[in-house]
Amino acid sequence: MDISADLSAPCTVAELFGWIDDLSCYVPWMGLVHRADRVDDRDGRPAWDVELRARIGPFSRSKRLTMTRVTCTTDSEVVFERSETDGRQHSMWRLSAIVAPAETGSHLEMRLHYGGGLWSGGLVERALADEINTSRDRLLSLIAGTTP
Repeated sequence: MDISADLSAPCTVAELFGWIDDLSCYVPWMGLVHRADRVDDRDGRPAWDVELRARIGPFSRSKRLTMTRVTCTTDSEVVFERSETDGRQHSMWRLSAIVAPAETGSHLEMRLHYGGGLWSGGLVERALADEINTSRDRLLSLIAGTTP
């Protein structure tokens, strides 16, 4: 599953980047991220123990994974990848984001790649698309300093 989303925000590149370079900052604006606790990996790179939750009708699904920040270019690009330490083989999760200057402030482009089958399918992808749209509004409200 590959999903892309973008956002234009009336703020500086640095302000917008501050909301996306630390997975702990996703909790107030990205409804799928229920929890993200910093747990740096054994190489000292920033990592987070993340709990994702999605609701589809009366059902809900949750997933815990460890995400490590593998790339971070000051105020412009960040990449997180799944990196479990339990010795088992796991599906790839990769979240990348690029922030660039725009006429009205800054522009964010995010891409999510999931290489497994458990979180894919028409209903899950539809729920994810709906959550992305809602999350855009929450993030813009937080940037503007208003209550979402």
